[in-house]
Amino acid sequence: MASRVRRKRRRKVVRKKVCRLCENRVEYIDFKDVDLLRRYQTEGGKILPRRITGNCFKHQKMLAAAVKRARILALVL
Repeated sequence: MASRVRRKRRRKVVRKKVCRLCENRVEYIDFKDVDLLRRYQTEGGKILPRRITGNCFKHQKMLAAAVKRARILALVL
């Protein structure tokens, strides 16, 4: 019988994403700041999730609310 050779798999070392808004000490995300909002959206206008952007819970909630307000006023699509 042929013996099976087991190979050890290496895990990728993944750096933890840091909330850029916490680093810059952002207290409030303004819905009129279109450049900031576009950075956290796809080309289709969807909000990027926390696991991709690295935002903390607090800033992700503020970001989502600001994007939704800006959509209503047609500042972003």
